[in-house]
Amino acid sequence: MSKPPVFPAQKQSAVDWIDDNTSALSADHKTIFDFHEPAWREYKSAAWYVKRLREEGFTVEEASGGMPTAFCAEWSNGDGPVIGGYAEYDAVPGFSQDTVPHRQPRPGTNRYAAGHTDPHSALGIGAFAGFLAAKHAMEKHGIPGKLKFFGEPAEKMCGSKPIHATRGYYDDLDAAISFHPHSFPHMGNGCFWDTASAPLWSRIYTFRCDEPETWQQNATERTVAHKHASARAPGAIDAVCLMYTSGKYMKESMLPHQGSWSLNEFIVQAGQATADNVAPGLAQIQYTLRAPNVEMCEKVFEVLDRNAEHVAAMAHCTVEIAWVTRARPGLPNHAMAEVTWRNFEKIGAPVWSEEACDYAWQILENIGVRRGDVDHPFAPEIRRLATLEEGEAGFRNMLPPWQKNFAADDYVEYTWHAPTVRLYVGRPTLQMPSGKRCPEWARLAMGGMAACIDPMWITASKVVSTTIIDLLTDGESLAKARAEFEDRTGGGIGGSKWLPPLLPSDFAPPVDYRWPEYVTTARGEEWTIPTAFR
Repeated sequence: MSKPPVFPAQKQSAVDWIDDNTSALSADHKTIFDFHEPAWREYKSAAWYVKRLREEGFTVEEASGGMPTAFCAEWSNGDGPVIGGYAEYDAVPGFSQDTVPHRQPRPGTNRYAAGHTDPHSALGIGAFAGFLAAKHAMEKHGIPGKLKFFGEPAEKMCGSKPIHATRGYYDDLDAAISFHPHSFPHMGNGCFWDTASAPLWSRIYTFRCDEPETWQQNATERTVAHKHASARAPGAIDAVCLMYTSGKYMKESMLPHQGSWSLNEFIVQAGQATADNVAPGLAQIQYTLRAPNVEMCEKVFEVLDRNAEHVAAMAHCTVEIAWVTRARPGLPNHAMAEVTWRNFEKIGAPVWSEEACDYAWQILENIGVRRGDVDHPFAPEIRRLATLEEGEAGFRNMLPPWQKNFAADDYVEYTWHAPTVRLYVGRPTLQMPSGKRCPEWARLAMGGMAACIDPMWITASKVVSTTIIDLLTDGESLAKARAEFEDRTGGGIGGSKWLPPLLPSDFAPPVDYRWPEYVTTARGEEWTIPTAFR
């Protein structure tokens, strides 16, 4: 017996389309999940989306913004509002986990290969399914408007959206919807209200020792006959080590002791020297900062830039400084949150089946949690909705009053070009006894299990699709959201309170660095850091 409709016909058509296509979409998710490609190297994932979108009637620009694994897809049903959304599909090196209830990397990989941690595989399919469902309802009911769906690579570096933004890809949007699997314990299923994501800035410092022979060349030391006995230039590895150490020493002096911020390092390349008497010629270190506002970001990188100049001189190197990304703070929109929340209320929180619960219990038992230790295998926050007020209260309870931006995600770039909602839907999360933390592998083990992961993206797709239909048809929600956007920006794009993109319009996407990826060798396909260098 079919369930009675929950929505008016136009929105119910979208919901029904998702229900009718769940099995196929679940297989699609597993395809992306199994690609598990790291940032800037999502070649298979991007190609899959491009092919599917073209099959669905979208016009697709590949490599949008000069990014090989990005795309911009458009579909129009006549003149009307333009609604934007996106898929992400990058995985994270170091988190390879098979879909089994114990710790085990994917077949053919080691644990240091990439895995979908957030998981972006389900984020992308949830948004994709929502836009396809809205397209179906638009066709069926003659709803005019345009859908603009982006492929956004390298989200873990906040990589693509600042580039799309600075090149004008979002300027024609009337509204945008950003979906993400939940990552806040106080808001398993809800929407941002006043608090939004914070800026993320990232820079690479490249140290080169191209003239090691000039080290102490004017010294009065006695000439030696063999290079092994000469005083050798410190070189690029020493420069990176000095940079790393000086950053650690200076960290507590970079900013006042207020607000939440974090600074992390990644050594991209370290010397490539195999001869013991040759000064390493090239090394790189990346710094990534999450901070509540732009001013704090500026202060931190002033210190890091100064450190770089000094350690380069100490190690007889030159230094090149290049941005990886500079994202803006997020701009809230209450009207977008309200219309999205109304649909979420009708759809309800995700529901996990007995199969999913049994699998979750197996994982819990393998990490030492017995059935009597918790009353349900899944955390309570993902099994209920958090109202807009409850979600905001969770942030206010842990942040100082002045801090309105927290964590980081490059969806913020959409918020400065169109009214945007940030939607969170509960991902499968295990309930842990008080004081016990869940190991990462246990979270990842559910990402490829359909019974565990599908309820999240199915719920998200229904919220996304019904919200799109409201924005296109109800005559109030979009107008209210646009008016609020105009007010918050002081007149929209270019307005008196508008913050322009922080990267130059001719910014070269940072795709040529030695990012981890999969390569094919005589040994087969393996995960590695390849030799390409910009």
